[in-house]
Amino acid sequence: MESHIEKQNRDVLQKSFKEMISTLPKKNCWGIPEALYQYQGFWLTPPFLQGALSAQQQFQAQPTDIILCSSPRTGAAWLKSLTFATITRTSYNDSTTPLLSKMPHDVVPFMEFDHAQFSTNRHLEIPLLATHLPYSFLPRSIIDSGCKLIYICRDPKDTFVSLHHFIARYNKSQNTQPVQLDEAFELFYEGVNWYGPYWDHVLGYWKASLEHPDKLLFLKYEELIEDTVLYLKKIAEFMGYPFSSEEQQQGVPENIVQLCSFENLNGLEVNKTGKHRDGQGDLAMENNIFFRKGKVGDWKNYLTTEMARRLDQRTLEKFRGSGLSV
Repeated sequence: MESHIEKQNRDVLQKSFKEMISTLPKKNCWGIPEALYQYQGFWLTPPFLQGALSAQQQFQAQPTDIILCSSPRTGAAWLKSLTFATITRTSYNDSTTPLLSKMPHDVVPFMEFDHAQFSTNRHLEIPLLATHLPYSFLPRSIIDSGCKLIYICRDPKDTFVSLHHFIARYNKSQNTQPVQLDEAFELFYEGVNWYGPYWDHVLGYWKASLEHPDKLLFLKYEELIEDTVLYLKKIAEFMGYPFSSEEQQQGVPENIVQLCSFENLNGLEVNKTGKHRDGQGDLAMENNIFFRKGKVGDWKNYLTTEMARRLDQRTLEKFRGSGLSV
């Protein structure tokens, strides 16, 4: 439990963060109640930014930590499921895994919300944490501890379409008016979205993966979809939980892939009717908002040829010289 002194210190910190945030450039957009604030080149809403600042000050990483990093709507829930099921495969089976009764974001908590202040309460037997923070925002203790990071990125066109639908569904749940697709497109194109600009977010982790390939595994959503079993084996090896030859003969990786498939997760009762962060005000969201299609190339059903061309052109410009193509 938090002591009186700790609570006082936390309140003072939060007050100073709020005062600092109030001085930043901001935009009211995407039809969401809270403005986006620009801090060190990225756009965040106040609860996310306060969480980031708290984590920078107080989060203590362990060398055994495995942190799943992503920009929103690029496959975080799927990556959480796959890694959690892999790490806990000897503790649970297909009928006892918490993934059947909790949504992935509740099984693998977000560092900037759940552990920024109370790192002592961590469940260290399961070393997984997640974050949407850009690489440049990560607490120093993550870099210094030598813990492992896994980053997943996705085609910006599918990322945008998924983000637009996600926010529109959130707007509907809050009885607020969602923005039109073309307006949302211009915002995303200019980098004004949760944790945007998207390209800068991806590049931060890409460059870090080139510098520290033993500490940062960089994944592409499309490749993970194409050969999930192959990439799950790579992920397990990277995390230090490799599948034995016996497990591979028994089809354990294939079973995990099936358990964590979009169709299976989407069909679970908890992901249809449950609520994420219930009781936390504006942060509370219906679980079903997080699950849409999980398809590659769904952007073709929504973007005009010109929109697709512009996003592809921006991606080429942003990634030029980096060695990265998405």
